[in-house]
Amino acid sequence: MSTIAKDQTQVNERIRAKELRLIGQDGDQIGVKSKKEALDMADRVGLDVVVVAPKAKPPVARIMDYGKYKFEQQKKEKEMKKKQKVVNVKEIRLSPTIEEHDFNTKLKNGRKFLTKGDKCKVSIRFRGRAITHKEIGQRVLEQFAEECKDIATVEQKAKMEGRQMFLMLAPINEK
Repeated sequence: MSTIAKDQTQVNERIRAKELRLIGQDGDQIGVKSKKEALDMADRVGLDVVVVAPKAKPPVARIMDYGKYKFEQQKKEKEMKKKQKVVNVKEIRLSPTIEEHDFNTKLKNGRKFLTKGDKCKVSIRFRGRAITHKEIGQRVLEQFAEECKDIATVEQKAKMEGRQMFLMLAPINEK
């Protein structure tokens, strides 16, 4: 019975070690056996020899159904992927001299992103001489954060980076 593994797992004839510390299919220690003896034992019960600890001296191998083992591993990985949540960061760009209606439109979009569960990066780009009045941009960002405080928390306070000032908002978890 020869199973070829696509990953780096050593199975049956692909095992390179001469001696193996063998574990039976029910989990009991069999002892140190040669590769040939281990393969014969596994062949008698119709299972595979799989190296589970290749770095050990001698390597530890287990008698098991390799196909079933791989299936269980894939099932676990799939379950882990289901549980993880991908967080997107959406960016909203404002200007220091933004008018009220434009601000409200951007605010509505920001609130929509936050209610969907995405993080929101609110940035202000200073152009020309506007950079000399950073406090105006700071006030606009603080006002944006204040308007969103019922659904979001400030993850990173407003800070300058080059000619841009930005603020990070994260949605509040309802758990």
